[in-house]
Amino acid sequence: MSSQRVVIVGSGPAGLTAAIYAARANLDTTVVAGWEAGGQLMLTTEVENFPGFPDGILGPDLMARMRQQAERAGARFVDGDVTGVDFSQRPFKLKVGSKELEADAVIIATGASAKWLGLPGEKKLMGRGVSSCATCDGAFFRDQDVVVVGGGDTAMEEALYLARICRSVTVIHRRDRLRASKIMQERAMAHDRIRFVWDTVVEDILGEDKVEGVRVRNVKTGEVSQIPCAAVFVAIGHKPNTEFLRGHLDLDERGYIIADGPRTRIPGVFVAGDVRDHRYRQAVTAAAEGCKAAMEAAWFLEGTSDVVPAAPGQEAGVR
Repeated sequence: MSSQRVVIVGSGPAGLTAAIYAARANLDTTVVAGWEAGGQLMLTTEVENFPGFPDGILGPDLMARMRQQAERAGARFVDGDVTGVDFSQRPFKLKVGSKELEADAVIIATGASAKWLGLPGEKKLMGRGVSSCATCDGAFFRDQDVVVVGGGDTAMEEALYLARICRSVTVIHRRDRLRASKIMQERAMAHDRIRFVWDTVVEDILGEDKVEGVRVRNVKTGEVSQIPCAAVFVAIGHKPNTEFLRGHLDLDERGYIIADGPRTRIPGVFVAGDVRDHRYRQAVTAAAEGCKAAMEAAWFLEGTSDVVPAAPGQEAGVR
């Protein structure tokens, strides 16, 4: 009997962990890596909060190791992006360039992309003081002055987190009021390490080898000035990579996949990582979701997906 086919779309922590688990379960596993393989960790330098690396590890190195582990387990990789799907019947069909893949189960792990300002210095200094994740990178700037760009709940969450460890946090917002929820506004405005610069946009991020400051412009007066800082955290939102899924899976108003844990509304189609999770957005949580999705896919293909594994000394039950 031939092994059943699983196609995993995405090659960040969620997709690669799913590939490791699916391949080790003796499933015929193919990963569509995407042209931007590796996910957001490819834009990160030092990763210090992924378990197992007490001295830290570079984001691209971590992704390379995870891919090697998946390949060693037997997973195959296809470069390119999925541009179309047909989930109306099994085997499911996925279009990758001129190729069409068939799958008995699919795991969507395409992640979400941070929205950026589009400035020259932003790309140049990515991972050297420019970040979209305070939880990931804030500790590198302990007791230093940092900037947060944005005015929504995400920006306030970033600012409050950074205020615990940084000397000062300057929030730059293009309007004269925040879009964040009232409670988040109150918390940020009450913090003595957080200050606000209103009606202002960032025109560029300054520095040669690392961030040294930002050049800003007041949108009402036109005045241009500089704010010294060691890091810039861009917190203007994320966009889930789900355009190719519109009309095929349930998406919320922001484009994130709606699911019950790893399960989508279509039996046999599962989801893992930031493409569903817009709260935690961590490599380790994405990896955990990849594990869950692969296990659910294996149980689905075995026909035991509605059986709850038994605890020691108990009989298995039904979900």
